[in-house]
Amino acid sequence: MKILVVDDSRAMRAYVRGVLLGSFDCTVVEASSGFEAIRLLPRDLYDIVITDINMPDINGLELIRLVRKSDRHGRVPIVIISTLSSDDDHERALALGATSYLDKPFAPADIVRAIDSALAGPGAPS
Repeated sequence: MKILVVDDSRAMRAYVRGVLLGSFDCTVVEASSGFEAIRLLPRDLYDIVITDINMPDINGLELIRLVRKSDRHGRVPIVIISTLSSDDDHERALALGATSYLDKPFAPADIVRAIDSALAGPGAPS
């Protein structure tokens, strides 16, 4: 399984990478911005995208829109991890096509459950 982790925080990317590598047989590719993620997506196929919302260039909501328009990645599950935790934030991300939403901080088990659920749900890659 190949996972793209998009977050401008190096510490958060390292934390998520550690959880993923300790929990799944996977390859983790990191992007430090939405713009970098947009450059990486055409280069490979990803089974899941994990992204923050607050980033300096292309934010996570814009990234969701762009991924959902992609013929190649349009059905890839997207898990949001963000400090934005209002019901409106959740609803907006899910309406744009996010598969699930985790509020920061989260426990390792939370992200494992979110990924398991996202990969098992409708539109999961086969």
